[in-house]
Amino acid sequence: MKPLLLLPLLLTASAIFAQTKPAAETEAVQQTIRRFFEGMRRGDSAAVRATLAPGAVFHTLTTKNGQTQLRPENPSDFVKAVGTPHPEVWDERITFEKVLIDANLASVWTPYQFYRGSTFSHCGYNSFQLVKLAEGWRIAHIIDTRRKEKCK
Repeated sequence: MKPLLLLPLLLTASAIFAQTKPAAETEAVQQTIRRFFEGMRRGDSAAVRATLAPGAVFHTLTTKNGQTQLRPENPSDFVKAVGTPHPEVWDERITFEKVLIDANLASVWTPYQFYRGSTFSHCGYNSFQLVKLAEGWRIAHIIDTRRKEKCK
């Protein structure tokens, strides 16, 4: 009789664990992205670099003369620019719209508005791909759109 009572308890405990683990992983993924942007706001290139996976890739989508263009951006150049003194704070304000996780891969969708100091610069969406390495979640790929109007 006791094993029959134990089975529902074990099933309930495993269901609770299954529900809390994804929430904890989602928070860890979001925290990596928050650290990336906090480092950018502070001009702290080391903090930004620490959020990136080895071999990380950056892209941006722009429109020129009605044509969509995919532009690669060098993550090392970006990290260097973050750490180079500039007169205004680079402030990218994001919200987490969608976080998907499977094992050691996460995909994150974030609308954003970018400000230089208090001056609006542009907006769009970021798509992040993160991988979970021994050090934790790291950004492997960022691709974004950029525009000055129709911001969310």
